[in-house]
Amino acid sequence: MKALILDFGGVLTNDYWEVLRGFARREGLEEDTFLGLFTKDPVGMELLRGLERGSIGQSRFETELAARLGLSPDGLLKRMGADLRPDEQMLAFVAELRAAGVKIAVLSNSLGSDYYDPYAPWDLASRCDVVIISDQVRLRKPEPEIFDLVLEKLGVPASECLFVDDIAAYLKPAQAKGMAVWHHTSTAATVAELRRVFSAG
Repeated sequence: MKALILDFGGVLTNDYWEVLRGFARREGLEEDTFLGLFTKDPVGMELLRGLERGSIGQSRFETELAARLGLSPDGLLKRMGADLRPDEQMLAFVAELRAAGVKIAVLSNSLGSDYYDPYAPWDLASRCDVVIISDQVRLRKPEPEIFDLVLEKLGVPASECLFVDDIAAYLKPAQAKGMAVWHHTSTAATVAELRRVFSAG
């Protein structure tokens, strides 16, 4: 293996669903409101997909989502992500792999890039060889074309790449391209797998 492709939210950060559960509790909503909204509700799913693809902006997303939930739209995305934190163990190990010559890419479905940039504190450009954010390329996981794009930017064959994501459904198209895949469920398990795959440490 020569390259590692990582999701952002929930892999290089704490669990994003837990972040949204905390936000829901603060707003007086059931804690799994957003899980249901973004995985089962057709309107909520379409709003999120539009934001991820860049076909709608953050302002429209906030306005329409707030109306659906009875919340204030002001700074909604920033409020939603208030508990997002770096996973320092993952970041440190990824840096170790990169220093050893492994190419690193981040492939992330975006929350838009208007006033709120959840990626800014991570300085991904200095940590990675390739960064692909869905709204900037008008594609989103699990669309096969976004996996073609990351492979092209890396310049590494699919058979020499490992893709890591916390959403299992996004692994299938990567696997179909010929990549090895890993479902991230805990930092300890993922670091152990990365050590095994890349023979590090």
